[in-house]
Amino acid sequence: MEKEINLADIKAFVLIAQQGSFTKAADILGCSRSHLSKQLNQLETQLGVKLIARTTRSQRLTDLGKQFFDSCLLSLQGINQAVAATVDNAQKLQGNININSVGGIIGEEIICSMINDFLKQYPDISVNLDFSSQRVDLIEDEFDLVFRMGELQDSGLIARKLMDIPIDTLASPAYLQKSGYPEHPKALQEHQCITGSINHWHFHHINDPQLQVEAAIKGAFRCKSGRAMLNSAKAGNGIVRLPRLYCSSEIDKKQLVPVFSDWEIPSTPFFLLYQQDKYQPARLRVFINFVVDNFAAYTGRTEC
Repeated sequence: MEKEINLADIKAFVLIAQQGSFTKAADILGCSRSHLSKQLNQLETQLGVKLIARTTRSQRLTDLGKQFFDSCLLSLQGINQAVAATVDNAQKLQGNININSVGGIIGEEIICSMINDFLKQYPDISVNLDFSSQRVDLIEDEFDLVFRMGELQDSGLIARKLMDIPIDTLASPAYLQKSGYPEHPKALQEHQCITGSINHWHFHHINDPQLQVEAAIKGAFRCKSGRAMLNSAKAGNGIVRLPRLYCSSEIDKKQLVPVFSDWEIPSTPFFLLYQQDKYQPARLRVFINFVVDNFAAYTGRTEC
C-alpha cells in the first residue's frame, strides 16, 4: 500500500545520516535533538523499516537505511537542481510569451511594431502572436497576455488601460453627394451602412453626453475586417463606423469625411490583460512594462 511520507522527515533523515549525529543535524536545522528523533521515528514507522540503529553513544545506518539514504540523497539533489533552475529561468529574460490580440491595424501594425522593437532589446525572448478574434481564456488557451478592445466584464484579470480609441462615423464624399448627409443617427436606417458584427450603433450628443440614441443600421456589405470595411467606404458603398486609428490617413486626405457634426460614438477603451501572479516570470514583467511605457508612442506609426 502506498504510504504518505512527509518530505520534511526524509530531509531530516538524510541530514542525520550525512552528519552522523543528531546533535549536529539539529544545530543545522535550528531545532531540538528530540524533534529530529521524533521525525526519524515517524519516518521509520511509516516505512516499517529501521533506518538508523542507535544507542545512547553511537548510531549507524542499517543496510536498508544505506539504500534508502543513497536514493533519497540523489532525489533531493534533483529537487534542489530543479528548484534552482526554475528560479534562475524565472529571473532571466528568456523564454516564450504567448499573446492574443485584436487584429487589423492595431494588431498587425501598432502591436506588431512594438513587439519587433521589444525583441530587438531582448533577443533571448520569443513571442507567439495570435490574432484569433474569439474571447480567450488565458489559462485554458495558454496565453500569457491579451490585447482587447471594449468594456470588460469582471474576470479577475489585471486590466491595464492603454488608451481610449476614438470611433468615427464616416463616408466618402462621393457617397454623401449621392445620398446626402443623415440629419440624425436615427436617419441611418435610410442609408447604406457598412457593418461588422454590430447591428446597432450607439451615439451621444457632443454637447450633452446624457443625450443618447441607438440607431439600427443595415447595408449591402458586412465584414469583420476593419481594412475591408475601410476600403468599401472609400469606394463609396456606404457609411462606416471605424476606430480613428484605422483611417486617420483617409480623414487627412478627405477620402472619408465625418457624417455628423453634433453626434459621436463613445470612445472604446483598449486594454492589456494578464493574470494576477506575484510569481510572474521576469520576461512577462519586462514586456508589460515595455507596453505600458511605450504604447502611446506607437499609435502614430503605420508600418510593422
